[in-house]
Order: sequence, then structure tokens, then C-alpha cells
Amino acid sequence: MGAKNNSNEISFTRVYDAPVSLVWEAWTDPKKAAKWWGPRGWSITTHSKDLKVGGIWHYTMHGPNGENIPQKTVYHEVVSESRLVYDHGGYDDREPLFRVDVTFKEVKGKTKMDMTMTFASPEKAMEIGKFIKQASGYSTWDRLGEYLGKETKDKEQFIINRTFEAPINVVYDMWTNPKHFAKWLGPTGATMQFIRADIKADGNSFYMMTTDSGVTMYGNIKYLELHKPDLIVYTQQFSDRDEKMSRHPMMPTWPATMLTVVQLAEEAPGRTRVTVTWEPHGDFTAEEVATFVKERAGMTQGWTGSFDKLEEYLLQNA
Repeated sequence: MGAKNNSNEISFTRVYDAPVSLVWEAWTDPKKAAKWWGPRGWSITTHSKDLKVGGIWHYTMHGPNGENIPQKTVYHEVVSESRLVYDHGGYDDREPLFRVDVTFKEVKGKTKMDMTMTFASPEKAMEIGKFIKQASGYSTWDRLGEYLGKETKDKEQFIINRTFEAPINVVYDMWTNPKHFAKWLGPTGATMQFIRADIKADGNSFYMMTTDSGVTMYGNIKYLELHKPDLIVYTQQFSDRDEKMSRHPMMPTWPATMLTVVQLAEEAPGRTRVTVTWEPHGDFTAEEVATFVKERAGMTQGWTGSFDKLEEYLLQNA
């Protein structure tokens, strides 16, 4: 998210490892959009779609608690595989919440998606921006990344993004300095302690994490790549207190080894976007992959709690 003070706009960028043609199809084909459109836990039913200037996409959003919210998206600009401008959030009995201007550009075989949401006033931008964040609305674009990963690589992944108001080198240090890393990693209510920290390529770290309910877990992290200031890659396994590999203490069919890829990008001076991609690694079973896919909502909650803690820690240490 990239809202500026006194601005009636919220802008952000995503980069997807897929060609523009595939990303455009994911946006414009109702059957494909149904696989990712909406916050995590939501689904949609398309009733009709007329992709042209003045055309309408009529669909209903179905929420995890039984909500059904009818939507009519009105298109103002349609440039194939390049740009869409439309009004979002409106219906026959209500005005749109904002106007969207989204562009798609190929960059070295990947797709750079730039989106701007324009509101009636700065106050509306702040109000609805907070609501979108609380409702996990930005997870829509993470779900798009997961859909594209499945289409292009046949991989089941979990993706989450967050923008932090801090320079990229500072955010990188939050991930690679164990003094900082232990302060925020882990979901809300959990505390972490490094028993051994060796955060470098081929380095191994051993940690202990205690949840707010009193459950203590141990884990090993093996670092595969570190490229300052924009890439950190590591694997993670649960273990016992003697560093012997074990399974998830509350979920025995969770994959034994997880791969974490952390990408950092400078959105503007002093503003850094973090993209975390998580996936099963090494040997894993179909049952373990199914468990991983089923738990995406829980992963969102866990990483959101961690990112909230990181956001607060950055403010305290600014």
C-alpha cells in the first residue's frame, strides 16, 4: 500500500513471474478470475461481463460468514494486455467506493502491475484504506500471485505482501540482524529467542518460540541466499530442543520443510515493499500439500500479526 498524506489516492505495485498475456487473462476471463478475485476466504459468482468501454461486470462476492455482496464494475478504459480503468464497489443502490486505474507492463519476462485507487477525498482514502487493510483486501493480489504460480509452475504457494514506511536497508536489517529479527517474527502473542544465530549463506540458526497459550516450539533455519538489500532465501523445519527434526506439534501433516523467499523492493524513498513467498520444499506428500493449501487463511493471520509487530518495532526504532 502506498497512500500519501493529504492524498485521495492509494497506489501500489506488484511484480508477477508470468507473462502479461497470462496476467491479463486472469483479470478478464471470469472463470479464471473466480479462482483468485477477492480477499482470502472469499469467492465470487459472475452473472455477466462485458469487457468494453461502458461495459459492466456484474458479480456477487461470497464471504466466509455467509455474506453475499452484489457488485457492478463499470469499465471506462480497456486497452488489451495494457490497461483497465473502472469503478469498483458500486451497485444499483450505491455509488462506487473508488476508481481503479491498473496497468500491466512486461519487464524481463515478468509482469509489473501498477494500481491506483482514487477516492472522493483524502479522508475517504484514509477511511476505506484502513477498512481494506483490516478486511485483508490486499490479499486479493497475493491470491493472484498464487494462482499464477500454479498456472506457470504447477506449484502451490502462499504469498503475502506488506509495505513499510522505512528505507530498504533498514527493513533488510530487520530480517538479517538476529537482535531485530527475534523481536517481531512470529504471530501475535508469540515470543522468539535465537539459541544460535548464524544468518549468512549456508548458515544455520536454531530458535525457540513460545505462543501466548504457553506452547513452546523449536525450529531450524538454513540460509540459502542473502543478497543485500533485496533477497533472503531460507528453509525452515520444526525440531526438538536437541535440534533433531520433528513435525509441527499441532499439525502432523504439515510439510516437514518449508522454503521462504523474501523479496524487498523500494517503492519510494523511505518506503519498502516486502513480498514473502512460502512453499513446501524437498520431499512432501499430496496430503501435506493439501494441509498447506487448507491453512492459507491461518498463514495470512500469522504473517499479518508478524508484520504488525514489525511495523510497530520500526516506529519504535525510527
